[in-house]
Amino acid sequence: MRIQIGRTIFFCRINVSLCLLSPNKIVTMGIRERQRKVLEKGAANITRWVGSSASVVVHSLLFIAAFVIPNLGLMSFERMLLVLTTIVSLEAIYLSIFIQMSINMNNQNIEIIQEDIEELGEDIEEIGEDIEEIGEDIEEIQKDVDEIQKDVDEIQEDVVEIQEETNEDEAKGNKESEILLSIQATLVHLQKEIEQLKLRK
Repeated sequence: MRIQIGRTIFFCRINVSLCLLSPNKIVTMGIRERQRKVLEKGAANITRWVGSSASVVVHSLLFIAAFVIPNLGLMSFERMLLVLTTIVSLEAIYLSIFIQMSINMNNQNIEIIQEDIEELGEDIEEIGEDIEEIGEDIEEIQKDVDEIQKDVDEIQEDVVEIQEETNEDEAKGNKESEILLSIQATLVHLQKEIEQLKLRK
């Protein structure tokens, strides 16, 4: 998946650079790019097939057929060895070329992956820094919350004190009302006695 992403980025960079060239050069480079892609794909497929069990079976059958042909009288043994040696040599040359092409493609992909890993490492470092900043912000928020809680506790204490003072004031008011009522009753009683004394005279 990462290799595919790296190839996409690589080809996007190539396409951006192509936009700076003339139309004829763009067409030529486009054809060459297509040819290179076809060769790379073919080299990868051949290299993959040569390393498979089917390749072992096919080569074994061809070698057996090559040694059977002289016994059937279709070709002399020396000529068969010459043809077989030539075919094997050509196959070895092309296989080495295809394998080298696959190695080069893998190296390019490894370089792209290394760049992606470096970028990921930088992103991880940035994320770590962000997490540290978030931790510091959380600590500051916690300090603010503690201060707010202290303020709330102080306000609660003030409310309790005000409530107590209000209750005391109400109690004082009730006592004063009772005193006023008793004084008023005493005055009424005295006034009645004064009137009775006047009537006696």
